[in-house]
Amino acid sequence: MASPAQAKSELDRALAGDVRALARLLSLVEDDAPTVRSVIRDLLPQTGRARIIGLTGAPGVGKSTMTGALVGAFRAAGRRVAVLAVDPTSPFTGGALLGDRIRMQEHATDEAVFIRSMASRGHLGGLAAATPQAIRILDAAGFEFIIIETVGVGQAEVAIASLADSVVVLLAPGMGDAVQAAKAGILEVADLFVVNKADQPGVQQVVRDVRTMLALGTTEPGGWKPPVITAVARRGPQDEGIAELVTRLDAHWDWLCSSGELKRRRHARAREEITALAFAALRGRLAASGLEELAARVADATLDPFQAAEDILAEHQP
Repeated sequence: MASPAQAKSELDRALAGDVRALARLLSLVEDDAPTVRSVIRDLLPQTGRARIIGLTGAPGVGKSTMTGALVGAFRAAGRRVAVLAVDPTSPFTGGALLGDRIRMQEHATDEAVFIRSMASRGHLGGLAAATPQAIRILDAAGFEFIIIETVGVGQAEVAIASLADSVVVLLAPGMGDAVQAAKAGILEVADLFVVNKADQPGVQQVVRDVRTMLALGTTEPGGWKPPVITAVARRGPQDEGIAELVTRLDAHWDWLCSSGELKRRRHARAREEITALAFAALRGRLAASGLEELAARVADATLDPFQAAEDILAEHQP
């Protein structure tokens, strides 16, 4: 376990460009080390500059390949890019399966690209619980773009909207994605839709379906209307639609800044994070304050759950 002095030393090296120190800091975050709090407090003044792009979609739509294509486009423009690939948790080790890092090896030797797999560890929404702190560290380390690629596990994917400035939802023909997106509520959180694998049959049907569902919604005057882009993300220079995606992402960023939406989203993000941390702390206190005894009484029907909850709250009032 790193001491506060060791954590501060790691932070200084990470901010100076030491990739290994950066990786060790992220490990501290994932392990929920006690020193994380001081690390985050020290780097806060250097955060808030990175653009955070969330990339989500069902398994098999090509998220990792699309992420690699986006990284290549940003690097061609001279930008520093970090990728947080939130992998499913291994049932044996509790660690990430590392599939995304394997599929993005073409960027592994680029010093201006940092790729990190994080285990979801069962956290709802396809996002690791440590992701917000990992974003802060990468932001402070000077990465201009941070791409969060999520597991793609279903309806809880909308959780990415609480972390990203721009949310890209990937769809693909032949997978029933449009209907699934509507069920999952992803239509409400998507800022851009990309129909990937556009060289396969059925792509125009997916585009029509998404546009039809978008037409059923309402857009506030001056609001953002999510575009629907077709693309073919491959390994190498044959990518199609990536340049348009980057252009649309830039347009969305300009709108976020000019409309005040960026400030609103980041305020909401902070509110949700504070709430989550407070609930986690409260849950820990409850576990050590007679919760099991109250639960036993409720289970035995000798105490009603409302009174039990009031007793807990009364005990923890300042």
